[in-house]
Amino acid sequence: MTGRLSVIGIGPGDPELLTLKAVRVIKESSVLCVPKGREEGSSLALSIVEKAVDLDGKEIIEAHFPMRKTMGQGADHTDLSLDDKWNQIAETILTQLKKGKDVAFLTLGDPTIYSTFFYLYDKLLELRPDLSIQIIPGVSSINASAARANISLGLGNERIAILPANYLDNLKTTLEMFDTVVLMKVNKVLDEIIKLLGEMDLIGSAVCVSRAGMEDEIIYRDITKIKQEGLNYFSVVIVRK
Repeated sequence: MTGRLSVIGIGPGDPELLTLKAVRVIKESSVLCVPKGREEGSSLALSIVEKAVDLDGKEIIEAHFPMRKTMGQGADHTDLSLDDKWNQIAETILTQLKKGKDVAFLTLGDPTIYSTFFYLYDKLLELRPDLSIQIIPGVSSINASAARANISLGLGNERIAILPANYLDNLKTTLEMFDTVVLMKVNKVLDEIIKLLGEMDLIGSAVCVSRAGMEDEIIYRDITKIKQEGLNYFSVVIVRK
């Protein structure tokens, strides 16, 4: 009998934002696969879940996903080592499923929004086209950041755009066309964002939320006071006109 594979969005950092379904499936799964950004580091996803669920007796598989561009401008499409990583993790998961074990892959936020898992998803289906994968949605950092900042992302016929800030080519056009613009991964390009928002007279319309829902969460109402080198990777800028 083949085990079940579930991909679970665990939210942005607050363990109380895990859904009831996420908690149930994690409890039912004997194996947890958890991503981490550094081989020598620990898994943030795992540290969040263990505050809400008793993980005693569960087998933990740590999946190292290097933090680098994998699609679009600046991506390294010849990076065989990363491709090998995905293949290795996919094989490990399939081995557990063949043993009849239920596997839960934990991912921060929501699995369908800028989640590394979907690169692995393609590898799994290449190796096992008939594999059934259950995807359990989670609270995204986008929703959590807007809630923590007490702002609406959109009302009525207003238009919302969501984009990774490290692709800045069309940012001015996007800001002109949309009522709300959510910028992800702003930590390395904050100075350029502030400069552009200043030129467009939108500084007062922007708020930055760093590590939404985590213990060290910070909300910046004046983004000009943020020091770029001190801004965390898990930071979102919302521009609401």
